[in-house]
Order: sequence, then structure tokens, then C-alpha cells
Amino acid sequence: MTNTENSVPARVRELIAAMAPDPQSAVTDDQQLVTDLGFDSLRLMELTLVLEQAFDLPRYRPDQLAGIHRVADVIALIEQGLSERTRP
Repeated sequence: MTNTENSVPARVRELIAAMAPDPQSAVTDDQQLVTDLGFDSLRLMELTLVLEQAFDLPRYRPDQLAGIHRVADVIALIEQGLSERTRP
């Protein structure tokens, strides 16, 4: 793993923490975006846009976002998007 790969989860957690309506001292992978961190549908859409811009990813389709509930789900989605972007 490179430094860039190692920093993806930390950067995602940092962005989530910055946008969370109910900020936590530390965002953990098992936290639920809605129930633990207070995200609503509008704030989730804003988070999606911020993540797409931060990682230079194309817009996600609604079906790609349907199963995203935990911080770990967001990290996995971003890592998948980055790996698809680097494929030839």
C-alpha cells in the first residue's frame, strides 16, 4: 500500500467529521451516518458531492449509494471508485 492508499480512510473520516451535524470527537468505521452522526438526506447528498470533489471521482448514481449506511461503507465506496479510476 502506498501513502495515498493509507490516507484514503483517514481523509474520508475527516470529511465526514467536518460535515456531521452531530460532531464526534473521533469518527469510527462502525458508526452509522444517520443514527450516530445525525446526517439527514440533504446532508448526505452534500457529503457525496464533497467526497466526489475531494477524490476527483465521477458523480455516483443513486443505486451506488443505496447500501451506504456506515462510515466503513463510505470508505469502501471511495476506495472502489479510486481503483476503478486507475484501471486502464
